[in-house]
Amino acid sequence: MSDTTIDVQEQIARIERMQEETRKFVAESHKLAAEQQKLMAEQQKLTAEALNASREHALAPWQVAFAGMGAGAALVGATIALMKVLGG
Repeated sequence: MSDTTIDVQEQIARIERMQEETRKFVAESHKLAAEQQKLMAEQQKLTAEALNASREHALAPWQVAFAGMGAGAALVGATIALMKVLGG
């Protein structure tokens, strides 16, 4: 073989190695992009859960107040009913 043929073969081999490296790089980039999308979806889910917990935390005192008022009203009603039954 001549020196020219060897040089061309070396260049072809070098190009093929570079193409393989490029394919590996693209595959890894796609993998990382998919992982990033997965993490972003998880972050959005956690943010939504945090907002929901914050709303529930803000409403908790009102829930306790309304439950207390309901219990008080039931106690007053039961007391009045008992007084009527006992003839008071």
